[in-house]
Amino acid sequence: MDISSLSGVASAYSYVNQIMNKSVSSSSFVNTLKETYSLDNAVSIELSFEDSLKAKYPGAKYHVMDASKISQGIWERNDFPFEKFFEDDIDESVLNWTPTGKNPDMVDSCVQARLDSTLGGKAIVVPQELEEKMKNNPELAQKVMDKVDSFIANHPTRPGRVLSYLIALDENGDIAHFRVTGGGGHISGPSEEELRQFEEEQKAKREKKAKQERENIEQSQEAADERRRIQEEIYHRRSIEAVLNEQMLGLGTFAFGDTPESVLTAYGAGVSLPNSLYL
Repeated sequence: MDISSLSGVASAYSYVNQIMNKSVSSSSFVNTLKETYSLDNAVSIELSFEDSLKAKYPGAKYHVMDASKISQGIWERNDFPFEKFFEDDIDESVLNWTPTGKNPDMVDSCVQARLDSTLGGKAIVVPQELEEKMKNNPELAQKVMDKVDSFIANHPTRPGRVLSYLIALDENGDIAHFRVTGGGGHISGPSEEELRQFEEEQKAKREKKAKQERENIEQSQEAADERRRIQEEIYHRRSIEAVLNEQMLGLGTFAFGDTPESVLTAYGAGVSLPNSLYL
């Protein structure tokens, strides 16, 4: 039984006092607790998405307008007036904002001042169409809330850093744009063990790279030797074919040998027979 709400606790406390004074029965006390429990549940079910958001993130800003239509290029500019979403009221003219000059650097003092002004804050921008859907569909409202929770909980950061979250939803409840700004925190260097492990990993990578280069050179040399061998075979084969062609054409030159090399050697000696001996 849940009596954690302020009204529930107050009502229960009142009845405890009455029981102790023997002015009411225990059954009346139990019935009152049941009524309080039912009433609290009914109230929680009727909470809007905005109320649920602000209950979980006190101080969060909630704006109903369609910021999903803002182009990503405009949204990412450092001079886009994103800090206005962290105010209680915002004019919809921000949806039609256009730059008037070059995009300032992130380190610009004016940009940094505007970023710092939002630190620790949260702002959610919801299109009117989505808000109407969530009013009539508690399950959808819970799914959208889960998406916002997950994004905030899982966004990477470092210890001690203060963040601000600006999230613009589209008509389906998906995150169309976001901007996370961080400040503070500490940056810690690697430990001696981490440095040693890093050096060992780098050494292993260098050795592996050197081994691969040696293997590549050896493979290249083997490939070159194989190409040279094939070229020599082709040369010898063509030379022998040329000798045979001359013999067949009756040029009067014959060469004999047991191997291609000996045939070429004999052919180079130029052994000729008189024409009268040709058949």
